[in-house]
Amino acid sequence: MNEFVADVKLLRERARQNMLNGAVTENYKANREQVLGVLNNVLATEIVCTLRYMRHYYMATGINSEAVKAEFLQHSKDEQQHVDWVATRIVQLNGQPNFSPSGLSTRSHSEYVEGNDLLSMIREDLVAERIAIESYAEIIRWLGDSDPTSRKLIEDILKTEEDHADDMKSLLERMG
Repeated sequence: MNEFVADVKLLRERARQNMLNGAVTENYKANREQVLGVLNNVLATEIVCTLRYMRHYYMATGINSEAVKAEFLQHSKDEQQHVDWVATRIVQLNGQPNFSPSGLSTRSHSEYVEGNDLLSMIREDLVAERIAIESYAEIIRWLGDSDPTSRKLIEDILKTEEDHADDMKSLLERMG
């Protein structure tokens, strides 16, 4: 392995020259505008998922509803955490998180489907998680090494979405 050598003097000079760019340095390799667009679509997806899980939490009824409601509520909280993480990353990249309700459903990868009963709610949440898993895996491949921080963020979110999908699958299996 080669020895790591950094030109500290050069690093210090560059840091001072462009300090108002915040976290975005000359070493940032991705197309920032494209990444911001993709992250805003992820943001919309996570907002829609938060809203769908919250509706399902409040609308879940029936003999099996308490355990399912607890899952819906926890998943909603997880999705809201993702919203916070993605919005923070967008700002770190000198962008603006798009929280506008106008066009939210078209920016989101997943759909807001209400479901008529407990079983249909679980199914719709599983479908939405599967959509997120596929689209986030594609984003990770697309980012590659060009933006390791955004890639790591999406990897962390993907892990949670896979856990959610497994939870919804288990609920479906238990309910028959």
